[in-house]
Amino acid sequence: MSGHSHWATIKRQKGAADAKRGQLFSKLSRAIIIAARLGGGDPEANLKLRYAIEKAREASMPKENIERAIKKGTGELEGETIEEATYEGYGPGGVAILVECTTDNRNRSSSEIRKIFERGGGKMGSQGSVAWMFERKGMIVVPAAAVDEDQLLEVALDAGADDLKRTGSNYEITCDPTRFQRVQEALKAKKIPITNAEITQVAKNPVDVDPETAHKVLKLMEALDEHDDVQNVYSSMNIREEILAEVAARG
Repeated sequence: MSGHSHWATIKRQKGAADAKRGQLFSKLSRAIIIAARLGGGDPEANLKLRYAIEKAREASMPKENIERAIKKGTGELEGETIEEATYEGYGPGGVAILVECTTDNRNRSSSEIRKIFERGGGKMGSQGSVAWMFERKGMIVVPAAAVDEDQLLEVALDAGADDLKRTGSNYEITCDPTRFQRVQEALKAKKIPITNAEITQVAKNPVDVDPETAHKVLKLMEALDEHDDVQNVYSSMNIREEILAEVAARG
């Protein structure tokens, strides 16, 4: 299972029992604020905002919270000055890690993220050190048992997807971010179930890891993800489903 989708699976499983909903809403609000500030408050004309709102709705974020965040982004309401920051580094086993943040203090965030890397057996690198190893893609995961591959391929490609591949018990559909919503809607129209859908950073050359390294990298990614400023964590790690099950069993 590729790095982006196995991490999404783990986050989704954790989220079902995660009590830190206030922290989650804060992160989602920040994403909406920045999207609205950069591209305006109309989600129909602002892809980044539309995606941020969709993620907020999936998390059952109240409508008034979403609207308030949009108004803060467009300047209709006062709010803190927030900017985007990306930190890069390496985890155990030399696995590349990319961390996307929203912050009101770059120096503080940089220092704290660096410490998390070091505590987790990794090392934060300079800007550009690992970003070139990733590319932004729309990623949609469909359970293989729920649909015929040929049918799925036809629907996905007709909607503008770039690729479809089988990974364990799932199909992974990748597409350009601008076609993400179109591909999603095409699948929904055919009543094809979706396990996970996100705009993500996909490693160009995923790295296979053993169970011990996988466990250490996932612990580091979890620690990074729990930081208030962190929006997304990506890695170049490739992990087979049996190894993922073994790591998950450790807790």
